Amino acid sequence: MGRFRRWAPRVAGIVVTVACLVGAGRLLWPQPGLDEQPGATERQLAFVRDALDEGSDTAAQELFPEGYVFSNVLYGLAWVQAAHTDSGLRDDALRESRWALARVESDEGRAVFSPRLQPAYGVFWAGWTNWLRGAILSLDHSDTSAVHQFSVHSAEIAQAFSTADTPFLQAYQGQAWPVDSTVAMASLRLHDKLFGAKYTAVIDRWLAQAKTRLDPATGLLPHQVSAADGSMMTGARATSQTAIHRFLPEIDPAFAKNQYALFRDQFLSYPGGFGPAVREYPKGVDGSGDVDSGPLVAGISLSATVVAVGAARMNGDRTLAAAIGSEGELLGLPIDLPWSKRYAFGLLPIGDAFVVWSSTARLLTEPPTEVEHESRWWWRLPWLGVLGLVAIAPWGWALGRRVRTALGAH
Repeated sequence: MGRFRRWAPRVAGIVVTVACLVGAGRLLWPQPGLDEQPGATERQLAFVRDALDEGSDTAAQELFPEGYVFSNVLYGLAWVQAAHTDSGLRDDALRESRWALARVESDEGRAVFSPRLQPAYGVFWAGWTNWLRGAILSLDHSDTSAVHQFSVHSAEIAQAFSTADTPFLQAYQGQAWPVDSTVAMASLRLHDKLFGAKYTAVIDRWLAQAKTRLDPATGLLPHQVSAADGSMMTGARATSQTAIHRFLPEIDPAFAKNQYALFRDQFLSYPGGFGPAVREYPKGVDGSGDVDSGPLVAGISLSATVVAVGAARMNGDRTLAAAIGSEGELLGLPIDLPWSKRYAFGLLPIGDAFVVWSSTARLLTEPPTEVEHESRWWWRLPWLGVLGLVAIAPWGWALGRRVRTALGAH
């Protein structure tokens, strides 16, 4: 027992120090470029698929109304994105993304959405589902039935926008969020990229209308609007902004560039010198978290920060994508095994779906470009400083005793 008491603090100290060294290594490890993806992508997807097989999408539905759809659609989209980067994954990507699409189109996938809306089941379900359809066809459009389905649903979406008085259609009865319409509009642009210009007029009309309904405080698309006329109800928030900036470059690169610069200026934060991270509300505005943003820590939304990796990659902001990716490897508590990789001990698989969708993000309608943005080159130093202090803390008493002994000897 005496020997155990002598060695236990040393063992604990070794564990703490090694953990800090591993954390520092993860923070310093190079992140993939805009035309690359993490080496663990396949293992991440393996974990998400296993979780889906065990019902993680149904469990996510209990957390928020879009949980089932997001769990499946992001899994399918991540596979497509991965295959565009690594052509050797094409066959697996087609199989898995088609499986995911079937689940989104199922009765369970549509259960909480109204078939009476235009487009049917609302613009959230219609937009994300159609984007996945088009993404799959970007890998292989030899399936004439799939091409026909994409064409039919794209026409339905275009018709709904053409006859509406607002650019922001309803996701639920009487409720509209601009981000959902942005995804749907991107699916029309993808249709034109794959099968020839057909919806240019619809897209141009949408852009013109959207630009007249920006949040006057930030110059960005608002978070929630009136379903009747598209007037703003809630100003810009990061929960929707990060997804909007994931899709705007697919629709109009020039408008996207301007909007992303405004977003970056007003939402990117370094709380207490740490970061970068994404605020849920613009600088100077305080607010509470909700089911979408999750709990806010110093005003930071962890979910929006994760999605911001994809937004940064889509807007050519390699520096920010790499920085947040490195922080995720440090703070996300990843468990990296030979057959799978998960974050936060795998307790929330939908979070892993968002991570892999964001970390594999790439443009499907435009060639990628890298854009220089102002960043703090020293952002790692506060993290490394904390890790260093924690690493030596278990040895502080012993080091102090040796110093005192050495000074006493003189």
